[in-house]
Amino acid sequence: MSIVIASDFSGFRLKEAVKNSLMADGYELVDVGQTAEDQNVLYYEAAERLAHAMQSKAYTKGIIMCGTGAGVSMIANKYRGVYCVACESVFTAQGIGLINNANVLAMGERVVSQHMGYLMAKAFIDAVWCDGFEAQRKKNNEEGFRILESIIDTQL
Repeated sequence: MSIVIASDFSGFRLKEAVKNSLMADGYELVDVGQTAEDQNVLYYEAAERLAHAMQSKAYTKGIIMCGTGAGVSMIANKYRGVYCVACESVFTAQGIGLINNANVLAMGERVVSQHMGYLMAKAFIDAVWCDGFEAQRKKNNEEGFRILESIIDTQL
C-alpha cells in the first residue's frame, strides 16, 4: 500500500511521530508537507500538496495534520477524488476507512497525542472498506459512495 503524509507547521511534530512509528512498522510513506521544524508550510499548502498526490493515483491512502485537523480537511475535500475526514479517535479513524471509504485521515496536533495519532493512523490504514459486511450493508455503502462520487459542487 502506498501512503502519502503531510502537515503544516502546526502539525509537524505529530506528523513526524506518526510517520516514524508507521515506518518502524514497515509502512512506506512519502512526505509532501513540511519536512523541517524551521519551515513554515501553511495548512492550505499542505492540503493542496497532499490532494494533488492523491489525485495522481500514486497513493492509496493519505494522512494529513494541522493544529486541529479541520483546516487541512476542508481544503483537501475541495479536490475531486479526495475524501478526507478529521478524526479524534481510533474508532472514528477506523470507521472512515471501513464504512465511509475515506482515503485521507486528518488529525490535529493540538487535539490528539502522538501515540493516539499513531494508533488512529494504523487503524485507518488497516481498515478495508466494507470488510466483513453482509451483502445488503455492503451494497448500501457502495451506493452511498457512488452518490458521493457523483456529486459536483452545487449551488442552492
